[in-house]
Amino acid sequence: MNKKADIYKNTDVLVIGNGLAGLSAAYAAAKRELEVTLVFRGEDCHDTGSSHAQGGIIYKSKNDNLDRLMQDFQEAGDHIVYDQAVKQIYKHGAEFVEKILKQEARVPFDTDANGSISNTKEAAHSVARIAHVRDYTGLAIQEHFEDTVKDMENIHIINNATAIDLITLAHHALDFKLAYKPSTCMGAYFYFQNSGAVHPIMAKQTILATGGLGRIYLHTTNPQGIRGDGYAMLYRIGGRIMNMEYVQFHPTTLYTSGEERFLMTEALRGEGAVLRNINGKDFMQDYHKQGSLAPRDIVARSIISEMNRTNSSYVRLDITHKDRGWLKDRFPTVYNKCQKEGIDMATQGIPVVPAAHYECGGIAVNDNADTTIKGLKAVGEVACTGLHGANRLASSSLLECLVYGTLAGHDCYDKIQNNNFINAEIVKWQEETEEVDPDLLREDRMIIRHTMWNYVGIVRTNKKLERAANLLQQLADDIEQFYAHSTLSDKLIGLRNAVTTAKLVLHAAQLNRKSRGCHYRKD
Repeated sequence: MNKKADIYKNTDVLVIGNGLAGLSAAYAAAKRELEVTLVFRGEDCHDTGSSHAQGGIIYKSKNDNLDRLMQDFQEAGDHIVYDQAVKQIYKHGAEFVEKILKQEARVPFDTDANGSISNTKEAAHSVARIAHVRDYTGLAIQEHFEDTVKDMENIHIINNATAIDLITLAHHALDFKLAYKPSTCMGAYFYFQNSGAVHPIMAKQTILATGGLGRIYLHTTNPQGIRGDGYAMLYRIGGRIMNMEYVQFHPTTLYTSGEERFLMTEALRGEGAVLRNINGKDFMQDYHKQGSLAPRDIVARSIISEMNRTNSSYVRLDITHKDRGWLKDRFPTVYNKCQKEGIDMATQGIPVVPAAHYECGGIAVNDNADTTIKGLKAVGEVACTGLHGANRLASSSLLECLVYGTLAGHDCYDKIQNNNFINAEIVKWQEETEEVDPDLLREDRMIIRHTMWNYVGIVRTNKKLERAANLLQQLADDIEQFYAHSTLSDKLIGLRNAVTTAKLVLHAAQLNRKSRGCHYRKD
């Protein structure tokens, strides 16, 4: 993105984050003639969770209906999915995919012989209802939608800017009496990476679209910037957060010797790929009636169990029954990555292991994405709409981003027309000058990631959680001490947010003693 805001001025709508949820919200608000400022911490679209989504987006099937979709969501989400959220995406989903993504953003979805959007089936779906662009659906949507947003004159774009804290009447207004007003967000402070300066951006409506938290774990499918910023900022101003214990681990990521994990899309299993153990056995039949197409939480735990049983470091995802030409055409991203790693997926199984993938809980919101803080909305993975319950259904995240982002942007117009914005004078940001040792930043991040992976991971016990609590509390105290006196950087801000978010996940996991979905208590 290269269209920049000229000045850091007040705006109608401030959107923090540039994944599909943020783009949808900004686009919808701008179409209602509001002034929108879109701010994100990265350089371009490739640092978003949306751009890494391979499989697809829930669309529709001629054999589909609300009851069938509801049943699939409830079974995948272990029967604590919020019915209203499913009704919301069923009501608006197909329309928004066709009108906004296909017609307006010109996303090149794969089509059938009649020119209609073609569908595939994925794990835990009872029918084929997944629209896709080969195996890089998220990136295709992100790039095309981003181009559409850049053409909007009333959307001002700022990149390389990291949100530090949300601005509220209670925490930042110079007039102390305003603290008696309802909890109200008025914008955010941002650290501008290129200049090192901090500027506030004030807004009548603020929308958090900061993505998830995968990078608080050692192994994850998420890009570098996904470290829990939004949850931590919301927590610091007292907003409601829920279901944080339900961290979904994607069962199939490419196993390599390093820490990075490359996603092996769910669509591979939807197209017939089978999970086999190191001895070549189709082991998922022993764990679930749906075999390799079982819900993600069950598959992830089954893989760990089978790895332990056979004393192996990975299992294999076998799609060798498909023709090489078909594989290259249908899954070019996966095929090329495997080739680069010396794996021929046409003749051998792909070595895979689970990795942290998606936060099913988050900031509690209503149908219009309102949080419990006035003037603040949350959309995308950072929000908890209730759609995912205890375990996310495949290819539902992009649709949630599109639907709730669009509805949030539309609702901003109504909120602004019906509410008086308090233009309060706020405290000036206090700059600190003490340099941070980069070794401390690096090591503290690794302590968080190792602690979460080893003790708050796929299989949890009370002793593991207690060990994590001791480690993270001491670390959080230390980080807060040097944050308070140190020169700001994106890494320091991210470290502070990561440890806060890790503690939120841990605390929720400790409180919930019942195994459900992604949250599995062995004891």
